[in-house]
Amino acid sequence: MFVDKATIRIKAGDGGDGAVSFHREKYVAAGGPDGGDGGRGGNVVFLADSGMSSLIDFRYKRKFTAENGGNGSGNRCTGKSAPDLIIRVPQGTLIREAESGRVMADISDDQPHILAHGGRGGKGNQHFATATRQIPRFAKPGFPGESFEITLELKLLADVGLVGFPNVGKSTLISVVSAAKPKIANYPFTTLTPVLGVVKPDAERSFVMADIPGLIEGASEGVGLGHAFLRHVERCRLIVHVLDASGSEGRDPAEDFGKINRELANFSEALAACPQIVAANKCDMADESQLAALEAFITGKGYPFFRISAATTAGTGALMDAVSERLSTLPPVKIYEAEPVSLADWEKRISGRQEFEVEAEDGVYYISAVWLEPILRTVNMDDYSSLQYFQRVLRASGIIDSLEEMGIQEGDTVNIYGFEFEYLR
Repeated sequence: MFVDKATIRIKAGDGGDGAVSFHREKYVAAGGPDGGDGGRGGNVVFLADSGMSSLIDFRYKRKFTAENGGNGSGNRCTGKSAPDLIIRVPQGTLIREAESGRVMADISDDQPHILAHGGRGGKGNQHFATATRQIPRFAKPGFPGESFEITLELKLLADVGLVGFPNVGKSTLISVVSAAKPKIANYPFTTLTPVLGVVKPDAERSFVMADIPGLIEGASEGVGLGHAFLRHVERCRLIVHVLDASGSEGRDPAEDFGKINRELANFSEALAACPQIVAANKCDMADESQLAALEAFITGKGYPFFRISAATTAGTGALMDAVSERLSTLPPVKIYEAEPVSLADWEKRISGRQEFEVEAEDGVYYISAVWLEPILRTVNMDDYSSLQYFQRVLRASGIIDSLEEMGIQEGDTVNIYGFEFEYLR
């Protein structure tokens, strides 16, 4: 099964928590804090795999999570950093953030692309010792790893795209000019998936050609198979527009030419501007008057015109030579640049880190804040300096102000994920 689009969720590993530890050694008095830092969480890395041709693996597995970093320990030992999670995708996969649609990466080369960065490890209590606070009984939690819902979209890396109505001979053409072996039969929609073939006009020249199936009128709006595969033409440097010059399917090739070009333009302005070479196929079955009229129509619009018969290979060599020569003047295959996060998205992410909810019930104020959970794990409530640190966090995040606005009184109970304490001014 050919799958060229999938939506998955990726989550980088969280950083390990810093340790609260004090040096203990015989004959060493007041060894002091020696809690180590947490390790870094694993990144989520995407890598192109030339052996893959479909995104079908992501239809059955949609969540990918990297390992968390190890926690710090005593004797200033840093926790173990987690290994990166490597996700292999077909070459030519475009990755977008599902929510905003921005391009995050184009996996079209051999380089690894980090899509989600692992969280940094938290600081151990060794970092918080000062002249006035010599026994810090708290440490910092690890930072959470990045998390995204992303869309994978496969856009084939081909120099040339064959387009045209079904049954005009595209599959036959790619089979005679390359080693590709597509399914060929005398009925529409024989080809159900894009087919790639390497064409070598001579020993020194070669290019990749893609047979794009299923383009009919209305393809850009989802009619037929074309809507699913139009994205594969977007990278192409050159389009070879194949027409049935004989009209064997009961259609006018000149009308077909206009209809397909309108679908390309409706799908993408860039496609409408892509250079084209027109190949009039099945010339061995067409009248000379039909061919002459069609050639005059196409050349009148400024397009190169070639008469071919894919079934007998007549004219295919000259066509491939012309394609190769035209490619030598065109820029390389389009590579999409990663787009930066917009200012609005940054503000949303930053504010989202300190979102909280406060509910009052029977004199108890319940606070819900996901980002507070790791902080709670590393705060020693029996230590005065640690409590001071926790209080600064509540004040800086606006939680204290929110409680006061709700009318909290001294002695009222505050509950944060099961941990309760009395409110004191």
